[in-house]
Amino acid sequence: NPPAPRSGRPVEKVEEGTELVLYNLRNGREIRYAYVKDYLFSKNGNVLLIETSARNADTSSYASVIWVDLKTVKADTILRRFNDARSFAFDEEATQVAFNVERDSSSKAQQKFFKLYYFKAGMDTALKIAERATPGIQQGYTVSDSTMPEFSKDGNRLFLGLSQIRQPKDTSIPEFESARLDVWHYNDDYLQPQQLKQLRMEMGRSYKAVMSDDKKSVIALGATDAENIYLVDEGNADFVIAVSSKGNRIESQWQGFAKQTAYLISLKDASRKVIKEKHRGQFTVSPKGKYITWYDGTAKHYFAYNVKTGISKNISQKIMVPLYDDEDDHPDDPPSFGTIGWLADDAALLINDRYDIWQLDPDDKKAPLNVTSGYGRKNRIVLNYVRTDREKRFFEPNETLLLSAFNRNSKDDGFYSKKLGANGDPLLLSTGAYSFTAPMKAKEAEVYIVSRMTAQQSPDVYSATDLKSFTRLSEINKQQQDYNWYTAELVKWKMFDGKMSEGLVFKPENFDPKKKYPVIFYFYEQDADGLNNYRAPAPSASTINIAYFVSNGYIVMDPNIHYKTGEPGESAYNSVVSAAKFMSKFPWVDSTKMAIQGQSWGGYQVAYLVTRTNMFAAAGAGAPVANMTSAYGGIRWGTGLNRQFQYERTQTRIGSTLWQRPDLYIKNSPLFKVDKIKTPLLIMHNDADGAVPWYQGIEMFTAMRRLGKKAWLLQYNGEDHNLVERRNRKDLSVRLGQFFDHYLKGAAPAKWISEGVPAVVKGVDYGL
Repeated sequence: NPPAPRSGRPVEKVEEGTELVLYNLRNGREIRYAYVKDYLFSKNGNVLLIETSARNADTSSYASVIWVDLKTVKADTILRRFNDARSFAFDEEATQVAFNVERDSSSKAQQKFFKLYYFKAGMDTALKIAERATPGIQQGYTVSDSTMPEFSKDGNRLFLGLSQIRQPKDTSIPEFESARLDVWHYNDDYLQPQQLKQLRMEMGRSYKAVMSDDKKSVIALGATDAENIYLVDEGNADFVIAVSSKGNRIESQWQGFAKQTAYLISLKDASRKVIKEKHRGQFTVSPKGKYITWYDGTAKHYFAYNVKTGISKNISQKIMVPLYDDEDDHPDDPPSFGTIGWLADDAALLINDRYDIWQLDPDDKKAPLNVTSGYGRKNRIVLNYVRTDREKRFFEPNETLLLSAFNRNSKDDGFYSKKLGANGDPLLLSTGAYSFTAPMKAKEAEVYIVSRMTAQQSPDVYSATDLKSFTRLSEINKQQQDYNWYTAELVKWKMFDGKMSEGLVFKPENFDPKKKYPVIFYFYEQDADGLNNYRAPAPSASTINIAYFVSNGYIVMDPNIHYKTGEPGESAYNSVVSAAKFMSKFPWVDSTKMAIQGQSWGGYQVAYLVTRTNMFAAAGAGAPVANMTSAYGGIRWGTGLNRQFQYERTQTRIGSTLWQRPDLYIKNSPLFKVDKIKTPLLIMHNDADGAVPWYQGIEMFTAMRRLGKKAWLLQYNGEDHNLVERRNRKDLSVRLGQFFDHYLKGAAPAKWISEGVPAVVKGVDYGL
């Protein structure tokens, strides 16, 4: 390092670090380091890297980076005199470290240029190896200050990030002289609201590059048309994969996705080779980098690209069962059931169908092998691999897989095992009327920790050595025994279209079949698989709390809903009203005291249903879409996305544009049939809703008010789609209880129901 100037460093106050204590748990030895701003332990625990600040009281002190050998506790200063050091990264063996440094700017400078420094054990000091003037870095780019350098697994390569140098804002122009606006352009990749939501990410965007072998130049890999770079074989391969959506982004406005092109990019000269163009979905790379695979939603099969030959093949075409969700009812290509992983040396790819696991030859020379022997499909048991080692990259040929097992008939949950390469069915470990979370396994022992629940038992923690028998380790909800809880049962009925459906019925623990109970139907899409899920009592974010209402004398039913393209409203009618007719036949149901409640998509369905039937005594709709013609072109302010794709391809399931089938948008919009409503409707729609435009709830309310219908609108100030603040959740819970108690139990109406709450008493009288 050059000698310090006589006057010392410039007198500019810095943020001083604090004391770091290094304590040896074996011998009790303690070492203290002063003015520490940041520190990093190597993965293998051999090295501690420390960044210290200068001291404001001592102008001869400087910020430093210190390398501490934890075997000897010897400390060496590897860099001094800088303003900022960040993004420290060790190699696998902790013999090398790289980090970003800024040395030349004042703390108030609008532009700061970082440089990449490198140190290897045995060197005297860290060396600057990359800056904006380094050969290979394009003019207008510099070393990214927000991207952590990365070594390849073998330590032979060092990757870094490059970012564009952006023009700083002209601070000489007074703020009041600067116009404030957003300019929307029809050729923008993304709409302005989405750009603004992504602004921080874009401002910090960097493009991956790699240092040359001699660390004297940089090879740029990423670019504006290769924005996503993925290392292959943990960076050991001589190429990377680049994926770009450039040129395909505008249509994401109405498609909900952008097609992508994948390339191989050489680490020697950054030359490119196209793998596949304009693909919908993700590309994955085999562990050793021999193959790139993808699922083609239109062909409904998996494909593999052989890096050596450059040939792509359909590797699942010989499988006769669907590898996609054949029950998916959206007007779009159905999703696949996903991949599991690779065998060692990229020998085979493991994938899922709905029930079973398959082994595919990436060169399509060997026939596909059903690893689980079709056991899942024969028994309607969904078998999925349980990943207990997050660092595991591949499977050995004779390895035993741990499988989760969900029975679609009984809704039981449990575990099986299956040895790769062995014939026969999977081996049952345990199963029952439970719901399990994914087990966690000890790293060096056959010991598991898992959470298990039922509708009556909250999720407690259990240990197991074989996942056959379980030892309970916790009892977190003993106080539940003091309350009237609920039971859950699976029921099935025939819908109006003649097809069977299923749903869940929740009854009070003290249920008396001789009594008549009011019923609330809560629904969204399909929840029946959650028969054994525990539902805790809690203040409501938007929907009825099942445990609370059932404990207080209600029956709650949650019916599955089955959809037809272009008919979301009538699909809800077919599913929900048929369920209500089914329930009304039971002698313990008061068919004159039934209600419906839902939030968001469920809220829309509630709003539609009250225009089609008068059989419900009350209804609650949270954040409902009332008018699809106005909501279609709206913005989801939480993400900045336009809503068109939702109506054409996803949840709303219209299947056409507004211009192709305006009749379907009108037919499925509750707003146009408000005159038919006779059911009292409680709407909740919050003024900061980032998912469903707030004006949708207002349109519904003002239409009902105009026509003299009974309607209430709860607008929680500053709240999003679902309530976050506990005080508001408690308030909504009280109002939901009061509303349904009044209409289903005959309780006297609360003041807010009978009279409202004028603005002049807001915050003083809540009308409760």
